Amino acid sequence: MNAELRNTLEQADISKARLQEIRPLDVEALQKIKASFEMEYTYESNKIEGNTLTLQETALVINEGVTISGKSMREHLEVINHAQAVEFIKEIVSNDIDITERTIKEIHALVLHGINKEQAGHYRNVPVMIVGSQHTPPQSYLIEPQMERFIIDYKAMETSGVHPILIAAYLHDELVRIHPFIDGNGRTSRLLMNLYLLSNGYVITSLKADNEAKQAYYMTLEESHVANNHEPFYLLVARAVNDSLNKYLRIIEG
Repeated sequence: MNAELRNTLEQADISKARLQEIRPLDVEALQKIKASFEMEYTYESNKIEGNTLTLQETALVINEGVTISGKSMREHLEVINHAQAVEFIKEIVSNDIDITERTIKEIHALVLHGINKEQAGHYRNVPVMIVGSQHTPPQSYLIEPQMERFIIDYKAMETSGVHPILIAAYLHDELVRIHPFIDGNGRTSRLLMNLYLLSNGYVITSLKADNEAKQAYYMTLEESHVANNHEPFYLLVARAVNDSLNKYLRIIEG
């Protein structure tokens, strides 16, 4: 592990400890902070995939049921589905349910609900190519064994005491590499990452979708999948987690 990644993880540990030491806030105030983070996360995660709804429009669709003129039905469904998927991963955390292939399929089913009925919650049965990437996802007949190995390796990392942020990054990274679904792999992987972060006491973490951040996101995933160099992506995730923790602390501490 390089020094920068190690230092970022240490900073996140310090921020997380500070967060846990703070006296509990008023329930209503805490809910508003969490709702704000979740809304931003839904907006950023969809924007990465090309959704053109603004943050304000995203909030109107989710909170008010407003239909935004000039925006497609798919874009509206992506926002609604993602918000429901966030609620679902929070339920998994509150009920202390372990991550399994079924969990991942259930998250994906929510992501594609009403968008692709046939594929929602089901592994692909055709080969796929990723536009702009040198990485070729495995053939469909390899998905089942690779997903089984994915879960085994994730549990082994937990047993070995690997840092939770690195495990969360691995869950995202490896699910995208396998690319088990026809569509919705990115959103599902980021939801899986946040499911693990929330279950380990962290806050919802957004990977930003502005041009520079999006380019870094895809470049580090490419480096991981093509050159087998995972640390740049793990560092990107660790920085994002640290940024979210610090933002949360700034709000709480006034």
